[in-house]
Amino acid sequence: MRYTKMHGAGNSFILTDALHGELAGEDLGVLARRLCSPLTGPGADGLIVLVPAEDADVGMLFYNDDGSTGEMCGNGARCLARYAVEHGLARDDQDVRILAPAGLVRARRIGREIYEVRLNDPSVVDLHREAEGEDCAYVELGDPGIPHAVVEVGEAAFGDPDALRERGRALRRSAAFPRGANVSFVSLLDGRRARAITFERGVEDFTLSCGTGCGAIAVSLLLRGRLKEPAVTIDMPGGRLSVSLRREGDAARDLFLTGPTAVVEEGEA
Repeated sequence: MRYTKMHGAGNSFILTDALHGELAGEDLGVLARRLCSPLTGPGADGLIVLVPAEDADVGMLFYNDDGSTGEMCGNGARCLARYAVEHGLARDDQDVRILAPAGLVRARRIGREIYEVRLNDPSVVDLHREAEGEDCAYVELGDPGIPHAVVEVGEAAFGDPDALRERGRALRRSAAFPRGANVSFVSLLDGRRARAITFERGVEDFTLSCGTGCGAIAVSLLLRGRLKEPAVTIDMPGGRLSVSLRREGDAARDLFLTGPTAVVEEGEA
């Protein structure tokens, strides 16, 4: 089985084709656990399987490193867009169409390594949901939605990652979130920039960045009136991501996530 390992701002993925029945009979959850573990495969945060899709350039199945499925992945979609452009799967590098379980995702090439995706609009927004004694913003992107909890913290909180990890672990499985949640801790620096880290469902730890997490952060900050303009640049441990969006009454629309992509290696597994 041929694969390509990529990352978007440090969020890493194994991409492999199933466009012509290459993985027929494979249990993809088992395959994800094998490939994503550095002990038995290249190691990554998730597995992206390319599948045929009607009315799109390519379909995207996403598996976390524990074998569970995900509705969509923002950084993964950006990496897949680059893969599709460079492998001739996309007809137009300014309108790469990716069909994920959460819905159609459109992407475009900004530069050789910089790609932008339009994230799915929020289907659920609850700006103040109490969970484990925390005041969280709860946001689902897409339908079925990717569940995210966003917690604002002071910048000093990032100095104790172990304490943040324990808070993230507790919130990730809180009864306040029936399907679990990805948990982002964010500190707004000046109304246009933020620092954040995300404890990801399925990875069960912090990742170097989370694209849909940045989308949820932008939605929560915008609708809470915390941004000076409808855009925010977010520094995560693996790199910088930018989100622009539009406010429509009490709703957020047209979320665009932009950031770097990188090809790490290609091989056989």
